[in-house]
Amino acid sequence: MKTVTLSVAYVPLVDAAPLIIAQEMGFAEAEGITLDLIAAPSWSSVRDMLAFGRVDAAHLLSPVPVAMALGLGGVTVPLSAVSVLSVNGDVIGVSSALADRLRETGYGFDFADPVAAARALAGVAGKRMVFGVPFPFSMHVELLRYWFESTDLSGRTIEIRTVPPPLMAQALAEGDIDAFCVGEPWGSVAVDQGAGALLLPGKAIWSFAPEKVLAVRTDWAETEPHLLGRLMRAIWNAGRWLARPESRTATAELLARPEWLDVAPELIDRSLTGHFTVTAQGEMRDVDGFLEFHDGAATFPWRSQAKWIARRLALANGLPADSVTRAGAVFRSDLYRQHMSGTDADLPGASEKLEGSIRVPMAVSSEKGHLSLLPDAFFDGRIFDPSASD
Repeated sequence: MKTVTLSVAYVPLVDAAPLIIAQEMGFAEAEGITLDLIAAPSWSSVRDMLAFGRVDAAHLLSPVPVAMALGLGGVTVPLSAVSVLSVNGDVIGVSSALADRLRETGYGFDFADPVAAARALAGVAGKRMVFGVPFPFSMHVELLRYWFESTDLSGRTIEIRTVPPPLMAQALAEGDIDAFCVGEPWGSVAVDQGAGALLLPGKAIWSFAPEKVLAVRTDWAETEPHLLGRLMRAIWNAGRWLARPESRTATAELLARPEWLDVAPELIDRSLTGHFTVTAQGEMRDVDGFLEFHDGAATFPWRSQAKWIARRLALANGLPADSVTRAGAVFRSDLYRQHMSGTDADLPGASEKLEGSIRVPMAVSSEKGHLSLLPDAFFDGRIFDPSASD
């Protein structure tokens, strides 16, 4: 069957898997499309490739289209986040020097308690710390800042510096940064290279954070609705396949290939299973639901998530409160409903929810009546009401 080729930019990370699997496992072909996946060296490259028409779609940090709608970052081409590609998947790590100091104090690297981790880190760090992140407008930055605000790290002098994900371990080893927040497998690479240790999963700060989105230019979404629908359905089917435990081995081996992530399959398997080596001493920790591609309506672009991101960005940049609603609209739950209606996707009855309010899996109203949402709590117990932004 003749297919239509769509160009898609991505950064080599485990959470690019829905795009890679859609192409490699035939889900794209089943929709009559071929994905020309173009690896980019940085998130600014991905953003610019999409904004200026070099590609049709992109694997993009969830705050980027929100930031662009707020006029931040110098590129303001309207983008639409038409679905979420991945939930969670980040790790916070520290240098080997800081890890040694933490161990000397008796810290156990439990990989679970953000409050205890912050208290221990504050006790051994100097007056100033440098954290590496992949991009200024990213869930990495928002998770870090949220963590800092409500713990013993509040008030510390902390610089947040941009480092491309594949270079994070090197930057840590060379002393350019003291700590990091990055997507896998690059945190595990730092551990295996002896550059540092893992302190927390991002999930410990916000248990259901939208990490990457499928983004397109808004004008392309309007002029190519049939192609957009094919792309969204192919990726949704890939995410469902990824969610099956029996798919993990094949996924790790496929993503490990030189043309994709070019790392050992075992490193990729850690994020797929949530079974991590967190220190150079080989200590292991488990994180249930470390990375979600499908379950709990993981791919649905909740406007309340976009509003949470917009509120954080607006406060950090001194923007008016009325900008939050406008920026929140870039998570296109309307397009998701339009293009996923009639498929196996069970669509939630609402497009917003109280973020942080779900502590145990909860059944909710949905199109097919079988949808349960997964816990989305913030570590400090706060709840974000999106209606307060209107």
